[in-house]
Amino acid sequence: MTIDAPVNTPLPAPPPNLLLTAPIVPTLTRLAIPNIIAMVGTAVVSVAETSYIGRLGTEALAAIALVFPFAMLTQMMSAGAMGGGVSSAVSRALGAGDRARAEALALHAVIIGLCGGLLFTLIMQLFGRSLFMLLGGRGDVLEQACSYSVVLFSGAVSIWLVNTLASVLRGTGDMVLPSATLLVVAVLQIAIGGTFGLGLFGMPRLGMPGVASGQLVAFSLGTLFLLIYMASGRARVRLRAGSFVFERRMFLDILKVGAMACLAPLQSVLTILIFTKILATYGTATLAGYGIGSRLEFLLIPIAFAVGVASIPMVGMAVGAGQVARARRVAWTSGAASALILGVIGLVLAIYPALWVSLFTADPAVTAAAHSYFHWAGPAFPFFGLGVTLYFASQGAAKVGGPVLAASARLMLVAIGGTALMISGAPSWTLFALVTAAMVVYGLGTVTAIHLTRWVK
Repeated sequence: MTIDAPVNTPLPAPPPNLLLTAPIVPTLTRLAIPNIIAMVGTAVVSVAETSYIGRLGTEALAAIALVFPFAMLTQMMSAGAMGGGVSSAVSRALGAGDRARAEALALHAVIIGLCGGLLFTLIMQLFGRSLFMLLGGRGDVLEQACSYSVVLFSGAVSIWLVNTLASVLRGTGDMVLPSATLLVVAVLQIAIGGTFGLGLFGMPRLGMPGVASGQLVAFSLGTLFLLIYMASGRARVRLRAGSFVFERRMFLDILKVGAMACLAPLQSVLTILIFTKILATYGTATLAGYGIGSRLEFLLIPIAFAVGVASIPMVGMAVGAGQVARARRVAWTSGAASALILGVIGLVLAIYPALWVSLFTADPAVTAAAHSYFHWAGPAFPFFGLGVTLYFASQGAAKVGGPVLAASARLMLVAIGGTALMISGAPSWTLFALVTAAMVVYGLGTVTAIHLTRWVK
C-alpha cells in the first residue's frame, strides 16, 4: 500500500542562481578561465597562420595585413558586438526568471546570425578587391589578398553562427562548452590551413586560398556541432524550431544592444584601416611591420573579450534581478583584471618586441618597423584592455552608448592626427606614438562614460 503525498505539499525551492549570489572575483575567474583558454587557441591560430604565411613571402605578409582587419571585423561583430547583445538579452531574461523568453531569444539570435554572415559574404565578394585597393594594395600583394578573401568570406555564415550560438550559451552562464568548441575549431583551422597552404603531407600547395580553407572548414563543423547540441535539450536554453514564432520585440531586445555595439568594432577596424592606408605610403616593409604589430593588437581584443564576456551574464542577470549595485561591481572588477593582464603583455613586448616579431620575419626593415610599433604602443595596452572589457560589461546592462562614443574619440584622433602627420612628412614612429595616445583616450573615455551612466533594471 502506498501513501499519497498531501495535495498541498509545497514544491521544492528552485536552486539559487550563483551568478547573483556568489562572490564576484572567484565567480568571474571561474567564468573567464575557459574563455582565456579558448582565446589562447585563437592566439595560436594567429601565430601559426602568420608564421606559415611568412613562409610564402613578404608580399603574402603585406596581403594578410590588408585582409586581416575585415576578417577580425567579422569575428568582433559576431562574437563581441552582436554576440554580446545576444548574451545580454538571454542573461537578463534568465535573471528575471523567464526561461521561455530566453529560448525564444535564442531562435531570433540564430536568424540574426544568418543575416549577418550573408551580409559579410555579399559585401566582401562584391567589394573586397576595391576595399583592398583603397588600402593601398597593388600588384601581387593585391592578388594574394583577393585570393585569400574569396575563400575566407565564403564561410562568413558559419563564423557568425558559431559565435551566435556560443553567445547564447554564454548568456546562460555556460562558458565551458563554447570555449571547448572554439578550441577544437582553432586546432582544426591550424591543421587544415597549414596543410593546404604549405602543401604538407603530399597535399597540393594552394598558398593563401589554402590557408583560408582552414577557417572555412573548421567553423562549418563547429556550427553543425552547436546546432545539434542546442537542439538536443542538453543546454539550459534549447533551440525549439518547431515552436518558433516571429516576434519583433525579441529582435529589438537583441538589436538595441547588438546593433549599437557593432559600431565599436567597426570603429576599431576603421581605425586600423585608416592607419594601414597611411602607412602604405611609407613602403611595403613598414606596412608589413605594422601588420605584425596590428595582428597582436587584434589578439588583445580576444584576451579582453575573455574577461569581458565572462562579465556579461553576471551583469545581465544582476540587472534583470534588480541588483544594479552588484552589476557595477562586476564591471569595475572585470575592467581592472583585463587592464592588469594586457598591461603585463604590453610591458614585456615594449621591452622585448623580438619575442613576437621574430616569429614572423627576419627582414631587417620589417623587424625595425614592428619593433618601433611595440616600443610605443606596448605601454598603452592596459588602457586598451580596460576600455574593451568595460564595453562588454556595459552590454550586460544594455548601456553601450558611452563606450561606443569613446571608440569614436579614438577613431577621430587617429584619422585626424594620422592624416596631419602624413601630410607633414613625419617619420613612422610619430604615427606609432599616436596609437599610444589613442588607446589611452579610449580607455579613460570608457571609464568616464560608465561612471556617468545610470544603470537600471
